[in-house]
Amino acid sequence: MRLRGVYFAVAAGSFRRYSTYRVATAAGVFTNTVFGFILAFTFTALWSERPHLGGYDESQALTFVWMGQAMLSAAALIGGGFQEELQERIRTGDVAVDLYRPADLQLWWLAADLGRAGFHLLARGVAPVVFGAFYFELALPVSPLAWLAFLASVTLGIVTGFALRYLFALSAFWLLDGTGLNMLSTLMSMFFSGMLLPLTVFPGAFGEVARLLPWAATMQVPVDVLLGEYEGAGVLSAFAFQALWAVVLLGAGRALQSLATRKVVVQGG
Repeated sequence: MRLRGVYFAVAAGSFRRYSTYRVATAAGVFTNTVFGFILAFTFTALWSERPHLGGYDESQALTFVWMGQAMLSAAALIGGGFQEELQERIRTGDVAVDLYRPADLQLWWLAADLGRAGFHLLARGVAPVVFGAFYFELALPVSPLAWLAFLASVTLGIVTGFALRYLFALSAFWLLDGTGLNMLSTLMSMFFSGMLLPLTVFPGAFGEVARLLPWAATMQVPVDVLLGEYEGAGVLSAFAFQALWAVVLLGAGRALQSLATRKVVVQGG
């Protein structure tokens, strides 16, 4: 019970920490909004030539754009969050202090990342959608249940994204510089999450594989839940897909963490 309180305090502290960066937050809202307009006009031109591309009409495609901008920072689709900080602590050896804590290393960073994500979802996610809805006709649901399902899916997506980035972050135990892997992580997230184009646009077997990868759980699935692409029990199947990847990747991260911990002990850390 006490450890649960610790993790809650870590999440709350992370939320407060990011709330102090007011100028950076305002700049982020501006950047997300501008990038949203660029993508929205691009999608408008594309969907005018190819109506119902990927199974979406134009208003659904535009909703995909703006909800993607709302989730961009929260899900760390283009990097950010805890990854670089943890790698730096590993590089300097400060991670030894983290390992001596009674709290679990993975859960500690997960709690911190959830606090960060919660702040960004509120502070950098709402305003771009409001601007987008003012200028474009979006297919936003009116049912509170649809929004609750969306928030649940977003949470599962954030946890899945954390689990992916945690695996990349732990590579610092074996590599002197994780910059290359961080860039690879960002590129794969941008392409396979649906951030640039909905994954339903990808044709054939390639599209089917892309929609089965864990990155799809970070953005494609949550937005499809909001758009009503999953109906009835289909929403539960979407949640199950995300939860399965989250559990598998968190388990892989725990196994890799165990290996890394033994490596630190062998090195005398």
